[in-house]
Formats: sequence, C-alpha cells, structure tokens
Amino acid sequence: MIKERISKLREKFNEYNIDGYVIPKNDEFFSEYSQKDRLKTISNFSGSAGYAVILRKKNYLFVDGRYSIQAEIESAKEFEIINLNKIENCKLFKNLILGLDPKLFTFKQINNFFKKYNKIKEIERNLIDCIYNNYHYESKPFFSLNKKIVGESHLTKIKKTVSIIKKNKSNYLFITAPENVAWLLNIRGSDNPNSPIPNCRMIIDSNSKIFLVCEKIKARNLIKEKKIKKENLISPKEFETFIKKLKKNKIIIDEKSCSLFYENILKKKFLISNKVDPIYLMKSIKNKVEIDNMINSHIIDGVALTRFLYWIKNKNKNEINEYQAQLKLENFRKKNKNYLYPSFNTIAGAGENGAIIHYKADKIKSKKIRRSDIFLCDSGGQYRYGTTDVTRTICFSKPKKNIKEIFTKVLKGHIAIATANLNKNFNGKLLDPLARRYLVRTGLNYNHGTGHGVGFFLNVHEGPQSISKHNNIKFKEGMILSNEPGFYKKNKFGIRIENLVYIKKINKRLFFQNLTLVPIEKELINFKKLKKKEKDYLFNYHLNVYSKLSPFLEKDERKWLASFI
Repeated sequence: MIKERISKLREKFNEYNIDGYVIPKNDEFFSEYSQKDRLKTISNFSGSAGYAVILRKKNYLFVDGRYSIQAEIESAKEFEIINLNKIENCKLFKNLILGLDPKLFTFKQINNFFKKYNKIKEIERNLIDCIYNNYHYESKPFFSLNKKIVGESHLTKIKKTVSIIKKNKSNYLFITAPENVAWLLNIRGSDNPNSPIPNCRMIIDSNSKIFLVCEKIKARNLIKEKKIKKENLISPKEFETFIKKLKKNKIIIDEKSCSLFYENILKKKFLISNKVDPIYLMKSIKNKVEIDNMINSHIIDGVALTRFLYWIKNKNKNEINEYQAQLKLENFRKKNKNYLYPSFNTIAGAGENGAIIHYKADKIKSKKIRRSDIFLCDSGGQYRYGTTDVTRTICFSKPKKNIKEIFTKVLKGHIAIATANLNKNFNGKLLDPLARRYLVRTGLNYNHGTGHGVGFFLNVHEGPQSISKHNNIKFKEGMILSNEPGFYKKNKFGIRIENLVYIKKINKRLFFQNLTLVPIEKELINFKKLKKKEKDYLFNYHLNVYSKLSPFLEKDERKWLASFI
C-alpha cells in the first residue's frame, strides 16, 4: 500500500517539475496530533514528529531519538531512517528541486532544513491529498469556557496581549496556533483527536479589535454569545481580500506556526516582525483556578490508574495482551463522568515493546503480557477540566537484578527533579542533567527530554517550557511540566517513571509540587541504593497518594495501596 502511494506521488513529479517532495507530520495548524496525518499516509510512520522526503529513486524519513526504533519497525522497508538532528546539514540530497505545500511549513523550517543545498518549489495543491484523501472528521462548533473554569476573562487576556503589541510598536498580532486562540478567547473545540483544539486563527489589533479566521459554522456559538461580531468573522477563503482592507502596516507573526503561505500573503501588505507569539508564555503560567482544576483532574485520574494497576497486578490471573490492557485502563477512566477521551494514544508496551519509546499496541497483533515481562504504561486523559499524563513501569514476578538496578537509577533521577531547587536550577537546561546523572555514571542514558510543558485542558505537550538540554525558558510559578526520566534496552525492556508537576512559590522559593497521584512500583526498587531523603520522599509521596485516593477505592484496593507507605 505504501509502495503504491509512493509510486503515485512520484508520477506527479514531472507534472510539477520537481525532483522530490517533502511531507511533514504537522497539518495546516501545526498541531502535533491531527485528523489529517499525511506523514503516516505516505510512510506508515505514526510518531508525533518527523519529515519524509520522497525522491525519484530514494526515500528518507527524519525522526528524533524517541522514534528511532519505531520508525525502523514501521517504515524501514521503503525509507532510510535518519536522525532529525542531522537534517540541518543533510547532504544526502542536494542540487534538487524539492516540492512542498507552503501551508505546512514556516519560513524558518524551510530555510534551516531544506533550502541550504536545494531549491524549493511551493505547490499550493497538497500532493498527498491528490493521491489519498480518505480522512474522516466532523466539523463541530467551538464552545466557550466559563471564567469560573479558567480563572480569567478573555477581555483581560486581550488587554494583556494588546499591551505587548504596543510595546513592540506594532499594529497587529496574527495568532496562528489554535491553542493560543483557545487560551485568549477562553474557547475550545473538537478539531483534534486528543486535545480540545479549535482550528482557527486570529488577528488582534492595537485597539483590542479581534478578527477570527475560521469556517463560519464553527463560530456559531461565539456569535450568539457576542464573543465575536459577525462582521469580524473571516472565512479562510476571504483572508487575502480581508488583509488588503486593513489600514495600518505593522504586524507580528509567530515564527513557530505562521506558514509560508500566510506569510507570503501578509508581506505584500505589511512590515512583518517575525517573533515567537507572546501568548505561548502567558498561557504556560496557570492561575490558581486552573491549577485547582488540574489537581482535581489528577485525583480522578489517580483513582482510575491505581485501580487499573491493582487489577493488572492482583486480579488478572489470565494472560491478556497489551491492547486489552489499554482498553481496561480506558474503562477505568470512563467510570468518571468528567472523563472525555485520551490526551494521547496510550503506550502499553510489554517486554521488548517497552523499549519503543512511543509504542502503540496493535489491535490484531498485540503482544501477550507474560508474568516475566516488565510492563510500561504511559497514558493520559482529557477531563472536564484538566489534562493528565502519567507513566508507570511495573512487574508481575521477581525482577532481574540488573532491571532493578536500572529502575532504581531512573527513580533517583525522578526524585532529583521532583525535589530540585528551582531558584538555582531555573530552567530546563540546568535541570535536565540531574535526572540523568545516576544513569550516566554507569554509561547509560535515554534518548528523549526529561520533561515537557502541559496545557490546561489543551495540548498534553505544550511549551515553551520543558526539561531538556536545549531549553532556556525560565521557570515561573504556575507552569506545569512532566518529570519522566527513563531507560530503554532495545529488544529487551523499557523503563519510565512520569509524574506531572506544577511550580509553586512560597517565600520567594520556587519548587515542584506533584499533580500525579499514582503509586510507584516498589518491587522494582533496590531500597539499599536510596539515600534517606529519597526514602523519605517516597514515603511522603505514597502517604499523599493514599490520603487523596483512598476515599474513592474499594477495601481491597485501599489495603493494597496502603502497602506502599
């Protein structure tokens, strides 16, 4: 099937006078998870980041370290797999004319990745859609969130944004990331399989006037609520005509999500300031109401996860497969009326599949979970109102000594992050080495960041803050991140321990407070390798888990959970 699609795509090369075609993971809104996964369509690769380059006789797939094993399994028959880090200086193909859809790339992406050694040809008709367009999704209207849920009115947020536009001596800000429009207007939508994203764009001017760019049916509720005026609703097809009517001439665009297509339209009319949209940072700092909602969501989620862990370790006497385990966990979450849907595809990997960092169990070919397996389960939920993400690694029989030693090193790194001095380690770049040091001392490491930012009832992966060797964003009170060191032995096992945390401030001191309330597998811990303060941390963590969750558990579940204290 993939081979046939590649052949059909190559048939288009002469028609458009190109030597190759570039396909990114993202859609027109630069979403991580999309209803239209063109990269999977052409490569079979299902990860959340990457690029395919189809040439006349050769195909390349660029993915980061999280997906190297997965890409080999899913795509190596037709593609040479290359690490994404090498894309900027890639000389595997040069002096070629590469076609691409300008709606799917920013100016920065094209310049950094594909224009160094090749010529670029913008083709506004997406060539993947020409050969395959069997994507099914329903277009539903956006909906508003009450101030009691988000803690701040959209008018106050608009006022803050306008002050930044003025500070930058500009007339307009073009907001192209849907999650940023969602935050600013306190709206959500149904345009994404794992996040309540409203696919839209927005222009806001220095007089607080807003123009929403989306399909008219989607703004129906917002017009009724008078959140947006009918005359200020712009259909995407009318965008260029609308732009020509604007009076002033300075506009800020977002270098992360303003496509080349839109930049080409805007530069005919405006002096462009290409920056990072200031809303990313404002959105990353959650207020008290948002934090309280996230805390409540994590109690609900903690109950579901804890009940699942108890069931799979103690009640399940028959071997089940990974897919069945995934469904069982989903059923535990569904028992709560506030649960909506997963915040990403559940990763349920037993044994060697746990080493595939973003593994997805197949309904038909799913692996049976054996009692000798280490089982890695990374999952999350979207709740009314909150977003969760948690990973636990568990065992069903006495683990091998080397696995226990590695799990303990991962745990020590996890605790080091959870208890870090954030006044001293004030960004992700400074914090990341603390999680790795116990592994690195013995020549071990993991090929992903230690933590990502998380949205409030939005994207589960949402910056600009993260815990990684490249991130310099200063930590601020109210930010939410994941804490997820791990280790992966190819074809053997995977280990990861992940909690979500938020940054709290007391007497000018910043520190992490756990959101996630799920027990950590004690049978995989070598307690002799833990210092007293690490043991104290575990005791206090499990005491907190028990006190928050026990009122919602059955007697046998409570008794089991009490054994962690």
